Amino acid sequence: MTSLTLRPAEATREELPALAWSFLYFFSLLAGYYVLRPIRDEMGLQLGPKALQELFTWVFVSMLVLVPVFGWLTRVVPRRQLLPWLYGFFMLNLLAFAWVFDAGGQQSPALARVFFVWVSVFNLFVISVFWSFMADLFDTGQAKRFYGFISAGGTLGALVGPTLTATLVEWIGPQWLLRVSAGFLGLAVVAILRLRAWARATGAAGQAADPGEHEAMKGSIFSGLVDVVRSRYLLSLCVFLLGYTLLSTFLYFLSADAIPKAVTNSLERTKLLAQVDLAVNVLALVLQVVAFKGLITRLGTRFVLGLLPLVSVAGFVVLALAWPALWALVAFGVVRRAGEYALTKPARETLYNVLPPDQKYRAKNVIDTLVHRTGDTASAWIFGGLRGLSLTAPQIAWVSAVIAVGWWIVSQSLGRRAQALQAEAEARPVPKATTVPC
Repeated sequence: MTSLTLRPAEATREELPALAWSFLYFFSLLAGYYVLRPIRDEMGLQLGPKALQELFTWVFVSMLVLVPVFGWLTRVVPRRQLLPWLYGFFMLNLLAFAWVFDAGGQQSPALARVFFVWVSVFNLFVISVFWSFMADLFDTGQAKRFYGFISAGGTLGALVGPTLTATLVEWIGPQWLLRVSAGFLGLAVVAILRLRAWARATGAAGQAADPGEHEAMKGSIFSGLVDVVRSRYLLSLCVFLLGYTLLSTFLYFLSADAIPKAVTNSLERTKLLAQVDLAVNVLALVLQVVAFKGLITRLGTRFVLGLLPLVSVAGFVVLALAWPALWALVAFGVVRRAGEYALTKPARETLYNVLPPDQKYRAKNVIDTLVHRTGDTASAWIFGGLRGLSLTAPQIAWVSAVIAVGWWIVSQSLGRRAQALQAEAEARPVPKATTVPC
């Protein structure tokens, strides 16, 4: 029985506790987030497509403020305390929102705007630091063996979250679902503490003798941004991420235009969004369990990074030809998001394993939060500009297909550089340098 448990990720008996706690950690994070996501998206649909462009801008502004704050926290809070404190802060936020919802404030357009921005910021920060923590625990070889299985834990949580929302929203209301989400974050904190204990006991990634775990990180609050600007490798990662955010935002705005016209009832839209999330995560779970490990170990990071751009080319072509068919939007959205969660995201996360510990938190956080939301905001304004030029939805879909071709080219260039760096890291021990690979 034990051998069957170890087999999915080829974990040794010593590695199994870390794999199990990492699985539970990511499960809890995404369950908590996906309880919130349909609520946030329904609030966004109520506000309308024009308000969404404004909201994306506010998310970007929030990131501009919060990234230096996070950089300051990394300087004053030891790594072993940073994540529990961060998640504790978000738990308190959720309880505060629940209290406001209890008081009848959830119908307020102002609160809808604040909640939309908060959930968008929350999502990026908690998931970014999760993967930073994983890169801190595991080396590149372990990452290739484990990340697909760990991602499956997140997908299972992403299945549970929208299922709870779709099932319970009419019974207990959004305010109690916020408390459920806070409970999942509490479970994630327990997993973090257990993983820290495992790392100290086993010396994982050298952490048993790593004094940095008990100290704040070195550098200024802008060190992560400086690291990104100075590294061609990290800049390439930024360009790849911007390609993803540009096409994701275009698809999001096309959906925001079409779905309210096809489904006019608010509760029915919330249910539809939850059902779409459910379908995404069922497909993602299958891909993570069946496909990810085999693809990345046999065909390499470059191949896996190139899959989603090719899917996007085909999807936007179908969308252009079939518009305004709701089935085309839903089918493309499900396949694209499942591919991101199951294949592209875990493959992209393996690219950070060659970095020294400080950059795994600071530079990665800049890319996953500030760069990501810069891309979202710029994409929202670009979409608005295309609409301002009187381009129709099918024409924007054709433009998106062309962009996806360029995104594939970027993925191949990044994949070649990543595989070269990973080969170097596997050939010799990676020193804990203070600079990033260039």
